[in-house]
Amino acid sequence: MDESQLNQADAQQRVDQIHAFESELAQLQHAGVITMPVEQQQAVSQYHQQLLTQLAKQFDVDTTAQSKHLTLGMKIASLFGALAMAVSLFFLFYQFWGYLSTSVQVGILVTTPIALFCGAIKLAENESHGYFAKIAGLVAYAGFALNVMLLGQIFNLTPSPNAFLIWSGLAFILAYAVNARVLLFFAIVNVCSFIAMKVGAWSGMYWISFGERPENFIVPSILLFLVPHFINQRAFSGFATMYRVLSLIILFLVVLILSNWGGVSYFNYDDDLVEGVYQVAGFALSAAAIWLGIRKEWSGVVQTGNVFFVLFLYTKFFDWWWDWMPKYLFFFVLGLCALLALLVFKRIRKLAKHTRTSA
Repeated sequence: MDESQLNQADAQQRVDQIHAFESELAQLQHAGVITMPVEQQQAVSQYHQQLLTQLAKQFDVDTTAQSKHLTLGMKIASLFGALAMAVSLFFLFYQFWGYLSTSVQVGILVTTPIALFCGAIKLAENESHGYFAKIAGLVAYAGFALNVMLLGQIFNLTPSPNAFLIWSGLAFILAYAVNARVLLFFAIVNVCSFIAMKVGAWSGMYWISFGERPENFIVPSILLFLVPHFINQRAFSGFATMYRVLSLIILFLVVLILSNWGGVSYFNYDDDLVEGVYQVAGFALSAAAIWLGIRKEWSGVVQTGNVFFVLFLYTKFFDWWWDWMPKYLFFFVLGLCALLALLVFKRIRKLAKHTRTSA
């Protein structure tokens, strides 16, 4: 792979490949399978060392196991720090809000998110990993969301689903600016909620009751799943996976709800019929997700499909057998089904390995 086309995730993968190669080469030499001249070993080692130095300088990747552990700790600390700062900002506003005049309140509400947004952009330009930029970005988003609500209270504005569109827009901008998946999560949830609210309002219901019609989430979840197919997310670590997995979770949750409570569906048919249709759809969609994930090598999609396939299966078992079957026998049957699923997955895994070896 051309080093000039790498992003940070690719660079870290290349570093891991180098370490894996060195470890495997040492094992092969120790077993006497391969023997390399000293000059060739030195050339390979020198090339790898130069490449590691270059990648570490350009992408700030982790070249040792210790640094990888520290990076994980820094990611966790930055996430908790961002959440704590956002909550702190929320309580700070409410602690002193009543002592301020209206003009001062409006001034604070207007300037605070702008200052936080500019700070997040500036930090993103000066950081390689962007830990502090992500903290500033999440605090900026939380401050903006809080300020929109407070401005609505000050000027007695009628609540509207358009606030979710505004929040999602800023979350998308900040997510891509500071390369933060947590902000992308809020952006996706907000835009799905906005679309569901607007569709619910167009159908005649009050927009705040959008949760009563779960089917409103189906179209936005499908559209968001297709975003990485049409818009390249290569420069942003984990964004494509976030789009696919989160949209699938939203879609599967909708199908799971409707497969158990058909009365909340738009379809004006018997509840049992609606639930049966969505139950079949749940099995088909989760199986399709597993197949597509395996085909495209999307591990997150495969795992999401597996989880919801099991959930759909167990909810059906509960409907069929819970009321009349002894509890010990019910859980014994569940255990047998889990073993059967394990055997099936093992068989599929074996066939996949055989196909790859033959190719």
